[in-house]
Amino acid sequence: MKAVHIKFLTLFFFCLSFAGWTKNVAIDPNNIYPRVKLETSMGVIIVELDRVKAPITVDNFLTYVVTGEYNNTVFHRIIPDFIVQGGGYDPQFIAKKANDDIVNESGNGLKNETGTIAMAKENRPHTANRQFFFNVADNKSLDPGKRWGYAVFGSIVEGEEVIEAMAQVETDYNSEMAWSDVPVKPVLLKKATLLPAQ
Repeated sequence: MKAVHIKFLTLFFFCLSFAGWTKNVAIDPNNIYPRVKLETSMGVIIVELDRVKAPITVDNFLTYVVTGEYNNTVFHRIIPDFIVQGGGYDPQFIAKKANDDIVNESGNGLKNETGTIAMAKENRPHTANRQFFFNVADNKSLDPGKRWGYAVFGSIVEGEEVIEAMAQVETDYNSEMAWSDVPVKPVLLKKATLLPAQ
């Protein structure tokens, strides 16, 4: 019985150490401009993230990447000439678990311009957690001014044509979810991978 107890404690502390490693080391903290490969049902996108201007947001995003939390999710909201949003739901529109909300870094100087990636949030400023979006236009209305904006934390370096194609897919009102702008044919994020430092 004692041996079983010791084995259990060993496994428990191993899991704790692995969780800490995943959170702190696997996100490649010394890489100032990490790159992430997003394999979607419409092609591959590679984004370069800016840890100088958005360190909290980048680390938050990468934590979801390295733990596989973005794998097999959908882009659930697509509006032409505006945004392509995803990261929060599986293909059955079941919400994925979210970590704690993060501080809004929208005042970092990065703008919601075409080809950038930013964090989605609720109306309150510090409510971003796992959902993100791509700007498919210069969305000045999303930048901070007298109010908090949406924090940009990187940009597309490969696959701009994939996002452009996504932005043109047919969408409709989803009565089951009571959402507008939902793709009629699911657009999937199959896998997100943190690429080795260059």
